[in-house]
Amino acid sequence: MAGVDDAGRGPIIGPLVIAGVLMDEEKVGGLVSIGVKDSKLLTPESRSYLAQKIQTVASKVSYVELTPAQIDEVVMKGRRLQKLNLLEAKSMAKVIADLKPNAVWVDASDVKPERYARQILDELPASLKRTVLVSEHKADKKYPIVSAASIMAKVRRDAVISELWKEYGNFGSGYVTDPVTVRFLKEWRRAHNYYPPMVRRSWKTLKDIEANLNQTRLTE
Repeated sequence: MAGVDDAGRGPIIGPLVIAGVLMDEEKVGGLVSIGVKDSKLLTPESRSYLAQKIQTVASKVSYVELTPAQIDEVVMKGRRLQKLNLLEAKSMAKVIADLKPNAVWVDASDVKPERYARQILDELPASLKRTVLVSEHKADKKYPIVSAASIMAKVRRDAVISELWKEYGNFGSGYVTDPVTVRFLKEWRRAHNYYPPMVRRSWKTLKDIEANLNQTRLTE
């Protein structure tokens, strides 16, 4: 059986990571005993520790990383959420195709979990069309196998963010609600007159920054 989840859907900086964890059914119960739960409820240290544990008991772990450019390409075409949901569904299908489980549980990104399941199934190869697929909201809280996937996705994304910090300096979490991230974007734009490739240009925050810069220029 397998669980699939994502990390980094909302941030303006960094990749969107999809992770899938494949395990023998009899081993799944042991995930709870070692402390596996939704990654958002864990500290970074706990996630890193559990990721190592999951890696040792899983039959396989698979990832798909979507770059900001890939995300922008679909989001800028209109109907942002629908396009992003479909991109995620296709990416989850790639992970499932790599894992080849008999049954898989996924954390649904769409407001309609059944539609999300159909989108994933449509993308699977013919040999996996009969895979049992359970698509639910908050699956990362309900099912330990999905919790494990959420941990692996989050740890993978955090590792990417850590490398980006080394290259660009500490820009915070990458979320638009983080003042450190917003300040970094504003200061980088003023200093360089462009945004680095790790930034999702389709996010509304950049439009707000541009509007603010234009207003500042008019008053200077």
